[in-house]
Amino acid sequence: MMAEPKRVCVLGAGIVGMTTAFMLKEKHAELDVTVIADKFEQDTLSDVAAGIFRPSTSFKGPTPEITKQWLVDAYHHYKAIQDSKEASEAGVQEVSGYVLSSKFPEVTKNQFLEGLLPVYRPADELELKICPGNWKYGAFFTTLVIESRYHLPWLRKKFEILGGKIVKKTIDSFNDVNDYDLVMNCTGFGAKKLCSDHDLVPIRGQVFKVKAPWVKMFFYGDYDTYIIPGIDYVTLGGCRQFDSFKQEVDKYDSASIWERCVELLPNLKSAEVIREVAGLRPHRTPVRVEREVIVTSGGKHLQVVHQYGHGGYGVTTAPGTAKYAVKLAEDVLSGQRSKVHAKL
Repeated sequence: MMAEPKRVCVLGAGIVGMTTAFMLKEKHAELDVTVIADKFEQDTLSDVAAGIFRPSTSFKGPTPEITKQWLVDAYHHYKAIQDSKEASEAGVQEVSGYVLSSKFPEVTKNQFLEGLLPVYRPADELELKICPGNWKYGAFFTTLVIESRYHLPWLRKKFEILGGKIVKKTIDSFNDVNDYDLVMNCTGFGAKKLCSDHDLVPIRGQVFKVKAPWVKMFFYGDYDTYIIPGIDYVTLGGCRQFDSFKQEVDKYDSASIWERCVELLPNLKSAEVIREVAGLRPHRTPVRVEREVIVTSGGKHLQVVHQYGHGGYGVTTAPGTAKYAVKLAEDVLSGQRSKVHAKL
């Protein structure tokens, strides 16, 4: 008699959860994998993101070596999609542009990107005059934009073709999923409550989505100002408000973002505003990707692989942390022991 397949649930259907579910099911067809979430696709925070592959220089995993590997793996994963016939459907495209500063030379440097991207170089004197302003420092680079509005449905389709299951449900406690052999916790900011994690804090962001098809390059300026072209819209931002729980659009932030972006690229004055949206980025240092054994109320020792706390870099890093989390899942399912602790 054949053994029942191991049952795995992935909590969360944002870019981290769906990437993890797809990669796990693609690599291990024999597993029974279910994604459980209360929000999908355009209702997720991932849908708000501009999706440019540009991690912060302060992005941090458990070690510098692991952090770098996450980013290398993520970039090559997306680049392979961008080079494939599925690039358009998956919403992955190449884009070039500038990061500019009038005061801070360090913001034009990025130790993660300089050796990874095909082009990353200092801007010359003529390029510093492309945008109005007294720009003293700059860099030009070519990277990728991964648009979640396309990428999430593409991931879901690929996952379901492989036999993966989708369940719309709110999970309030790990007790709700104690009938699974393994739980992959990709709940983003929801992990604050689910895991009682005081190290997970919101960093509030706010953006405009505008119609400006003439904008073909991205531009970054000082004070978290950015203009990032996507497939249908251009994303204008932004703000980065630490420990703010406000999810509504703020009119003062709107005025500031619009003013800064139009100063950086004046032809945006005629752009049609499609929508404004705010969201809470789930920030944690370091990003949590690790195993844990949780003892549920019924006394079961539930195997959990956590994967959350990516801040504003979930889209950028999802394939890298997912590959790492899948390896941890393989260790759990094969019975391999590692340094895990039980939480009551």
